[in-house]
Amino acid sequence: MKPEVDQILGISAGTLMGSLVPLLPNTFAIGGASLLGVMMTLAAQEYERGADIRAAENADMRALFRDAKVADGKLQTELAKAAATEDRSFRISALNAENTELRRVLIRLQAYAEEHDDRALERRIWDVLKASADRRLLRLA
Repeated sequence: MKPEVDQILGISAGTLMGSLVPLLPNTFAIGGASLLGVMMTLAAQEYERGADIRAAENADMRALFRDAKVADGKLQTELAKAAATEDRSFRISALNAENTELRRVLIRLQAYAEEHDDRALERRIWDVLKASADRRLLRLA
């Protein structure tokens, strides 16, 4: 599609914020339209990078699961199974579903690390979470 969705949203948000908002009659309407413009800007960012963010997060979690060694046999089997999965589609809904399942395993792994006072594993988990937060950071400028 030309122009791409992120470009359409960006142009629309710019027009809304720059040309239409100043013409609105009251602060309530101005606030609502301004919020809509910001949401369009953020949606444009998400369109451009959404699949990349989710695929990278999924890959990070799978790498963590491959490397993690735990004494709990059931959890170790679960980690191996999760590590062997792959993203079958790059649709956001499919990546989100896979991400949700991987995060469930990550939560169990984090609980294990905390219960067994495994600081190295906890640090590795926090590195994965920090990388995820950094990727998802929204920028307004």
